Amino acid sequence: MEHFDVAIVGLGVLGSAAAYQSALKGARTIAFEQFELGHVRGASHDTYRIVRTSNSASEYVALAKSAYRDWAELERMTGQDLLSITGGVVFMPKDGPLPVESYTTSPKANSVPYELLSSKEVTKRWPQFDIPDTVATVYTPDTGIAHASRSDATMQSLAFQKGAVLKANMRVERVTPKYSSGRGTIIQTSRGQFHASKVILTTDAWTNKLSAPLGVHIPLSVMQEQVTYFKPPDASVFEATRFPTWIWFGQKSFYGFPCYGEPTIKAARDTSLNFMTPEERAFVPSAQLQNKLVEFLANFIPEKELQPLRTVTCQYTITPDRQFIISPLTSHPDIIVGLGAAHAFKFAPAFGRVLAELAIDGETKEDISKFGIPSVATCSTKL
Repeated sequence: MEHFDVAIVGLGVLGSAAAYQSALKGARTIAFEQFELGHVRGASHDTYRIVRTSNSASEYVALAKSAYRDWAELERMTGQDLLSITGGVVFMPKDGPLPVESYTTSPKANSVPYELLSSKEVTKRWPQFDIPDTVATVYTPDTGIAHASRSDATMQSLAFQKGAVLKANMRVERVTPKYSSGRGTIIQTSRGQFHASKVILTTDAWTNKLSAPLGVHIPLSVMQEQVTYFKPPDASVFEATRFPTWIWFGQKSFYGFPCYGEPTIKAARDTSLNFMTPEERAFVPSAQLQNKLVEFLANFIPEKELQPLRTVTCQYTITPDRQFIISPLTSHPDIIVGLGAAHAFKFAPAFGRVLAELAIDGETKEDISKFGIPSVATCSTKL
């Protein structure tokens, strides 16, 4: 039975980041993916994702600042352009779940530049938007876009170059702590057994399948979400130099992007609560959700003939209050859980680094004090 210092289960963006960061630290690393690399069954596929430091919680702002440095280092090491900075706005209607101060206090405390804009200032700067006077807007110049599929592949490639063993189409069926005959964990897969001193579970919607036999059930909600690409009649109006990345943080939250790599703009609702399990996932977009999105955009970006071109489904796995999990299991400290609650892509290189630090060094300098294993099942729409 082969022995490794670190085993990662799940090679979405967080697992891929943990794999390359572990290998970078010199650990003998193996990583397992139950499907093919770059598959579309989880939460890390498609073309691009938002990156930003703006957040209502100081711990996320601090981690995002670290992530930007890790993104830059990843780009330097690989020669890949993974981020495009566009600037971004968060729209905060008065009837929304949080006051606008929540999105100014945290950036200020972490020395992140921002502007607080009125609706008139927004319209003057970006006439594509139609924003009511009751909406306050926070602009952060460091907001931008991460190329999703390229980022995944780049981190996997770097992990491989640094000596990690990547096992695609190999399902992990069980992880068993080996405490009776020494530390470490046995990893039972669909193609044999392996042994590792530390195991990192970045298994998203499948997390409880591996934690439940260990007596650990994490309150998780899984849902199918979707994003839609629209063709504007004049794509030049929505180029990144003329149109920002945006978030509408109301009772129902939406987000969207400028043109990126093609003459389309991408938009979606966040957490539509379309609950399911991975086994139930149909990959069929909801016409009702798309109609609601089109209805929202008709008032928000009143561009005539904004035509839906394609809709892509993805999978959300959220924790109570949408908090991250970056923590060893209390009863099995050799097994570390990393779960991003459907808003972690922007943090991926730092998230993976912290997981690797916990596995190899036993500690991290990042503040992860609020990212423990949750025990109470509640739900919020934190972006």
